[in-house]
Amino acid sequence: MKTECIGDSVIMNGKTYPCTVSLAMDLIGGKWKTVILYHLKTDPKRYSELLKEMQTVTEMTLSLQLKKLEQDGLISRKVYGKKPPVKVIYSLTDFGKTLIPTLEAITAWGNLISEEKGTFINHSKI
Repeated sequence: MKTECIGDSVIMNGKTYPCTVSLAMDLIGGKWKTVILYHLKTDPKRYSELLKEMQTVTEMTLSLQLKKLEQDGLISRKVYGKKPPVKVIYSLTDFGKTLIPTLEAITAWGNLISEEKGTFINHSKI
């Protein structure tokens, strides 16, 4: 029997999901979560670095998604210093690092689709 079919539903962190795919998509679905995780895949980053790398995300959206990813245990937030301006670094947790093969597969698929059906644009030359 497939793992996703063992029971009628899955419970994690007090939330019930109809299947394992639903649980996974709650953790990484949406427009920005996977992109944030991709940018944290190799190195920890500050909020401002993430904002710069993800040029079209708003500050509010980035802040909300970072909080959600932290609540779900996929990233950690480490604060350095006690007085403003404090230094805050975001990084993947061990749980978050289990997504790296999936992130690499999504990236490879995105590259393939972009090369076959898309057009790359360099905004600095427009």
